[in-house]
Amino acid sequence: MKNTAKSADTEIDMSISSSLNELTSKELFKKYALTKKIEIRNELVNRYLYIADILSKKFLNKGIDYEDIYQVASLGLIYAIERFDVTKGYEFSSFATPTIIGEIKKHFRDKGWSIRVPRRIQELSKKINVTKSTLQQTLQRTPNIKDIAKYLNCSEEEVIEAMEASQVYSPKSLDLTYDNDGDDKDMQLLDIIGDFDKNFDEIENKDFLKKAIEKLNEVEKKILKDRFFNSKTQVQVAEELQVSQMTISRMEKRIIEKFRKELAKSME
Repeated sequence: MKNTAKSADTEIDMSISSSLNELTSKELFKKYALTKKIEIRNELVNRYLYIADILSKKFLNKGIDYEDIYQVASLGLIYAIERFDVTKGYEFSSFATPTIIGEIKKHFRDKGWSIRVPRRIQELSKKINVTKSTLQQTLQRTPNIKDIAKYLNCSEEEVIEAMEASQVYSPKSLDLTYDNDGDDKDMQLLDIIGDFDKNFDEIENKDFLKKAIEKLNEVEKKILKDRFFNSKTQVQVAEELQVSQMTISRMEKRIIEKFRKELAKSME
């Protein structure tokens, strides 16, 4: 029974597909506007996927794989089909193209940068690329930072910032090799990148603690040493100094507050 039902469904699908194939695109759009049937939309998508393919190839070698671009373009095609009004008299290809390109560009803007940078920097980076080509023809030479800043009416610092940020758009592979001045073995980019040294933090912390402790009085130094280095309790320290435990607690808080103030100063 199940096989019979599946066979019947297949025949129905083939019949629907065959009848849709016989309709013109204009007829399909009219029919889809009235019924919103998924079978009609799928037929329209199949007929116009070539537009998504053509437009996707215009964005090759820009840091994102073709498959991802094509997927976004196909989604843009579906958006265009949903919004298209055949009664307006426009050709669908003319209507779909800016919609698909808009989706692709939005994808590049949101996903193309390997490190997220502010939107204003991304937009300025695009303007700089266009400006370089324009000024190259106008000045008959390679434009410098000052030329670009003047043309875009922005500061030279902003131009430099955007140009440096644009380097994260297409990061270099760590497996990239460099000629090692004639030596037999080439170097990889991974081999020449500096590594984080934990000792730097340790040295900075020791230096900070030393300077902060020097500003404490003798009683505060003893409390700090006994409580945090010798692991004595507040009661033990209070007995040695012949004061109350509450006094030791208050002095501890005072010492910690001094350290916080010194840390804030060091970070200014």
